[in-house]
Amino acid sequence: MISSLLLAVQATVANTGAEFSLNKFIIITASCILALLIIPRVIRYPHVGPKMPLPFPSVFNNPSVGAFLAAISTGHLVGVGAVLGLTNLGII
Repeated sequence: MISSLLLAVQATVANTGAEFSLNKFIIITASCILALLIIPRVIRYPHVGPKMPLPFPSVFNNPSVGAFLAAISTGHLVGVGAVLGLTNLGII
């Protein structure tokens, strides 16, 4: 039997944004691409190590694997922050 207190608590739990949505996917993907365009140009040694085989190396500044991972990690951090913020504001 489910307690009525449990139902009351469950109804007041905030939206965590854990479910999949196309809007969230687009925001995180766009932030990763934007970070991939910016980050390899501003880090100190973007070409040290093996190169990442990207389709347009001149557009992405021909980054190494380390620079690529740093850019994608930064893009995910910014994208998740944007998604959480927009979810909190009720826009998404």
